[in-house]
Amino acid sequence: MKEVEYLMNTPARLPVGLVKGNGCRVTDEAGKTYLDMVAGIAVCNLGHCHPAVVEALKSQVETLFHCSNLYRIPVQERFAEMLSKNAFNGKLFFCNSGAEANEGAIKLIRRYSADKGKRGSKIITCSGSFHGRTITTVAATGQIKFRKGFDPITEGFVHVDYGSIEAVKEVLDESIGGIILEPIQGESGIRIPPSGYLEELRDLCDRSGILLCLDEVQTGFSRTGKLFAYMYENMTPDIMTMAKAIANGFPAGAIMAREEVAEVFVPGTHASTFGGNPLAMAAGLATLEVMIKEDMPSRSMKMGAYFTGRLQELKKVHPSLIEIRGKGLMIGAEFDTDISFMTKEGLARGILLNTIGDRIIRLVPPIVITESEIDMAVSLIDEILKEKGL
Repeated sequence: MKEVEYLMNTPARLPVGLVKGNGCRVTDEAGKTYLDMVAGIAVCNLGHCHPAVVEALKSQVETLFHCSNLYRIPVQERFAEMLSKNAFNGKLFFCNSGAEANEGAIKLIRRYSADKGKRGSKIITCSGSFHGRTITTVAATGQIKFRKGFDPITEGFVHVDYGSIEAVKEVLDESIGGIILEPIQGESGIRIPPSGYLEELRDLCDRSGILLCLDEVQTGFSRTGKLFAYMYENMTPDIMTMAKAIANGFPAGAIMAREEVAEVFVPGTHASTFGGNPLAMAAGLATLEVMIKEDMPSRSMKMGAYFTGRLQELKKVHPSLIEIRGKGLMIGAEFDTDISFMTKEGLARGILLNTIGDRIIRLVPPIVITESEIDMAVSLIDEILKEKGL
């Protein structure tokens, strides 16, 4: 495409240029509107151009863009307080993306191991995981395809089967200082671990003296029916990473850690030029305020149950649809055949769909989606499957 001849060919771009969005709808250059089931990959949880976030950015952009973390940033402090009080009372470090947040969490675990830990600095991660695309986060990621061609990658990671406590126990020795995992794996097809898995991990980490870090980059901010997915179980992590929906589309990320862990980061150990800048913090604060005030976790749970129910109806008439799984509005629909054509077929019918691999549709629409919009999405998916004889 001539339109992208000056861009590196890193994403497999679809032949559409989006220029406008509102709620669950986006519009392309030609004026065609699409129903959005992707939300920027679980980013625009409040929908595109939410009025409260737009107003917060407009107000902030007229006063201060950037001033560096060499100085206090009051809006950053307010956002940190609100985040902490609505999670597990941890201390915050702000950055710009999920990969940066996970990279920082890896440094934090290793620094803690060096300063306070009684174990080594190796970190357990899980098969099927995705933690980012920096040279270290691809090393942490439990999918070989993301590491191919980038050797030598960072050492110090041990991969185990996701959802298995026994697999963790088998590799847990004095060389291990921490565990990083996603409460629900998004990039490998909405994989949900057994109930109680996180609580068992918490207990194991406590008994072993190692840190537990949860990557809530994709699961956080009401996506799964809770503000954070760990809240489904009776536990809290030592460290939690966040990004994607944290500022409803404005680039931002964060690490939260309990105080004893956070205090090993001192001046000179970690930093970010743009992390926690006033614009990102204004957007983040407005996003979280709306989520709390309007109880977006409950809405996600309600709409997710409705969406899953409609997909179960679809499953009865399409034998190729073999499983529907998820929590809240983080849903995976798995088929027994290649359905990678769904993205382009969806574009033709006015719906944005995202496929993982060749057999799974990942459905992560804005949480503000309505029942009628869900009905429309299911109807369009049904139409495509019928046309393909599936």
